[in-house]
Order: sequence, then structure tokens, then C-alpha cells
Amino acid sequence: MKKVICKVEYDTANSELVAKYTSGEFGDAAGYEESLYKTAEGKYFIYVNGGADSAYPEENIKRIAQGKVNEWLSQHGF
Repeated sequence: MKKVICKVEYDTANSELVAKYTSGEFGDAAGYEESLYKTAEGKYFIYVNGGADSAYPEENIKRIAQGKVNEWLSQHGF
């Protein structure tokens, strides 16, 4: 997935997957995934996607500040 945010392109296909968090089982309408990526330029973003009843019923990309990356990782058990 690609998304431009504040004139910066974030692309899952051209970025490094750092960590992936999954909540729920496959097919769970409330389940979702959050995948943390790092671009070649060192910017981080989270790709989110989930079931119809989840916090992320549509796929999306959200920026995350470098200072918040460790917090996200520890929050998700990494």
C-alpha cells in the first residue's frame, strides 16, 4: 500500500518491515493487524488493517514519530 502524508510517500512494498502485531484470529470481525515499517530515509509508519468490527475496518497508513517507536514496540510485547 502507498500513501502520501505531508508530501512524503510511505510505501509498504519499498520499506523494511520491523514488527507486526496481530489481534484476533483470521476471519475475526474484531481482529486487526498493525505492521511497523521503516523507510530507506529512516521514517517510521504503521500499516493497519482489520475486520469490519475492528479499530481498523479499512487499510490505512499512519505516521509514527521516531521517538514513539520504542513505546509502540514495548506496548505490543516486542
